[in-house]
Amino acid sequence: MKRYLNPDVSKWKTISRRPSFDFKEIEPIVLEVFEAIKNEGDSAVLNYTSTFDKVSLKSIKVLDIEIDNAIEKVSHELKNSILLAKENIEKFHSAQATKPIYVDTVEGVSCWQEKRPIEKVGIYIPGGTAVLFSSILMLAIPAKIAKCDQVILCTPPNKDGTISPAVAYAAKICGITQIFRVGGIQAIASMTFGTESIPKVYKIFGPGNQYVTVAKQIASLNHVAIDLPAGPSELLIVADSSAKPEFVASDLLSQAEHGIDSQVILVTTYEPLMDQVEKEILKQLNELPRKSIVTKSMKNSKMILFNEDVDAISFINEYGPEHYIICVSNEDIYLKSVKNAGSVFVGNYTPESAGDYASGTNHTLPTNGYAKQYSGVNLDSFLKSITFQKITKAGIRRIGPSIEIMANEEGLQAHKNAVSLRLKDLS
Repeated sequence: MKRYLNPDVSKWKTISRRPSFDFKEIEPIVLEVFEAIKNEGDSAVLNYTSTFDKVSLKSIKVLDIEIDNAIEKVSHELKNSILLAKENIEKFHSAQATKPIYVDTVEGVSCWQEKRPIEKVGIYIPGGTAVLFSSILMLAIPAKIAKCDQVILCTPPNKDGTISPAVAYAAKICGITQIFRVGGIQAIASMTFGTESIPKVYKIFGPGNQYVTVAKQIASLNHVAIDLPAGPSELLIVADSSAKPEFVASDLLSQAEHGIDSQVILVTTYEPLMDQVEKEILKQLNELPRKSIVTKSMKNSKMILFNEDVDAISFINEYGPEHYIICVSNEDIYLKSVKNAGSVFVGNYTPESAGDYASGTNHTLPTNGYAKQYSGVNLDSFLKSITFQKITKAGIRRIGPSIEIMANEEGLQAHKNAVSLRLKDLS
């Protein structure tokens, strides 16, 4: 890991730079797939599945009997673990529900806000080096709590055309009844336009590689909303002499194993910790099955020493980490200073893995510095806030003249007339 000792603020932007891909090279491929699926539907989906995934399919939708057969392969221990995570995620997201807001702004003018579910939601779960079945829990559970009418799932097929048993089980217990064996660009395009088999949705959720990231951006240009801007996974840990080096190293490695473009950063006010953590990283790295991935991603990673807490805090907020672990003796100072972060983990015994799986918080979070303006996925991500108003005769008398004056000043005579006619009727 590259080291920086008390870097000047002028260098923070460079230090904060994430690994990047040239999306311009990917975009023509994505646009080609989108156009084909828009015009050819299922036929194009099958062709691209054969081309990209090297799998020849006869059907796209996963049948109920296939789901049941897949679930039989899931161990009892894994089922219980998924159920525990499901229970905690349900508790936390159910608590996020809010009641309608009612306000009489003046006598005779009533305004209120109610939240209504997004009717049609699509979830994408990638395959590849890691099948993230846990993301189904993070996305399907709040969708169900929000009472979305339709929740569908797309996930890439295995080489034999089946889907992951863990994906099947997680989908089943979350109440997803429509699962489609389609991945990558073609999955996002199918949910954007709809095909003979796959329904069109109003909003798409879920992680993916750079092709999926670009596909979601193209989807958003075709009147389909997406959860949030996505990029490679990242973690920042702030730690001092109270932190356990082996814990810090394990958290850095856990996030680095997501992919070669992941980034992990250690910020510390205790210089000896840098050597201690690096020693632990080398020790633990040799025991990891995904060592080759971790080794490559660690090239994007950094250790940064700040002598003062105030400088460390300022840098962290400038970076805006997706995952942020606070492991310092004066944690209250850091907690109160959090401005930009996707999800925060506090203390020696709060690994980032807990949020990824079973603590109850959501792991679908803004990356690439977007924590400065985006929240992670939550219950409201599946809801729309709709405002209502009702005005009585007394109410229109009260605010009508002001509306007339303002509309007239803006040169919108029809707006003024809509009020003037009513006031005249009342007089």
